[in-house]
Amino acid sequence: MTILHRLKTHFVIAVLVLFSPCLFAKAIHVEVAKASDGGYVLTRAGKHYVVKGAGADGADLKTLKAHGANSVRTWSIDGGAYSASELLDKAHELGMTVSLGIDFARERHGFDYDDSSAVAAQLKRVKAEVMKYKDHPALLTWFIGNELNFDFTNPKVYDAVNQTAEMIKSVDPHHPTTTTMAGFDKKAMDAITQRATSLDFISFQLYADVVNLPKYIKSYGYTGPYMITEWGAVGHWEVHKTKWGAPVETTSSEKASNYAKSYLKAIQPHAKQVIGNYVFLWGQKQERTSTWYGMFLDSGERTEAVDVMQYIWTGRWPENRTPRVSPIGLDGKVAFDNVYLFMGDKYEATLNAVDPDKDPLTFKWEIRKESTATQVGGDKEEVPEIVDGLIKDTSAQKIEFEAPKTPGAYRLYAYVYDGNGNAAHANIPFFVK
Repeated sequence: MTILHRLKTHFVIAVLVLFSPCLFAKAIHVEVAKASDGGYVLTRAGKHYVVKGAGADGADLKTLKAHGANSVRTWSIDGGAYSASELLDKAHELGMTVSLGIDFARERHGFDYDDSSAVAAQLKRVKAEVMKYKDHPALLTWFIGNELNFDFTNPKVYDAVNQTAEMIKSVDPHHPTTTTMAGFDKKAMDAITQRATSLDFISFQLYADVVNLPKYIKSYGYTGPYMITEWGAVGHWEVHKTKWGAPVETTSSEKASNYAKSYLKAIQPHAKQVIGNYVFLWGQKQERTSTWYGMFLDSGERTEAVDVMQYIWTGRWPENRTPRVSPIGLDGKVAFDNVYLFMGDKYEATLNAVDPDKDPLTFKWEIRKESTATQVGGDKEEVPEIVDGLIKDTSAQKIEFEAPKTPGAYRLYAYVYDGNGNAAHANIPFFVK
């Protein structure tokens, strides 16, 4: 090799190291270990690792870390805003970890777990993904599938999960495996505990019902380790519905209270078995509404749930707090009153809001058609269209508006901004006759 060729080779290697800091890094060993008190802990590099995590897709990890989190989870390898490689590298640079979600076919989408060829092809695809990322130092755990119990009838799905967990152990002895369950499902628990015995722990995803999870765990007799890998707002299936079937969404302030209650009742007191948790959702998504599950607005402002999570993660409230709101009043009624309006008539709506820091507040209102989505399990939904031209002054705290001239179900949204990147929100469903 000539001197010139050597110089070129060294230059290429230097560039690779510069732009791929984890290219030659080794895996950091993670395991589920027995604790001295008889419970379980997650250890990383031999030290107890307390997961302060959030479900995030495309979130600014610097902001997440600044609020006190140390880990993120995904739902698929490369199906999010960032590829797994990008996310792992970003996390590693910040000293954070990633639980990588492995997309697993779902029965409700038509996959047949009696089809041995299809199951084998899935295993082959998953092995290639695992081999690609298994040595990355930011990797924490593997999530094999997401809510595979949702509408499942064939328990062989958990044979496939177990086969995948065994494969991962054979090629990656450094990272524990789990699968996530929607709610607490006895049929799925039976299948997992009997068929997927190679998993290192089980993961549960509950919302309002998460406060009952310790009771369910005890009643079932499960004494092993588990994570709570989605929790936060009250689910749209857990709330009161109007006479025409519209779910009544809680305000951003009510959501924040539920985050605090969930943590204090379902997570903090049960550290012997709860080896980690990932709050949902550090970001924003459309699911029945665009504000139901996200801790941020689609325009990027933080909501009160972010304040709560920073306190949970760090013991300190943010220096500048988010506004607080109460439910919308519409025509002298609230959502539980089943608000019916008449086409073209005029109505008033009000919103009470306060700011803990006495920041001046601004308001925005909009009317959208009610979502007709029937998707389940977090599947993608379309955002309902805005109905323009009905509200007299969309920036007032108290508004007058004209009911749509087409009968049907609608929803009135209100947003409150403090000018410091914080916001609050509320909405109310109504039906036009």
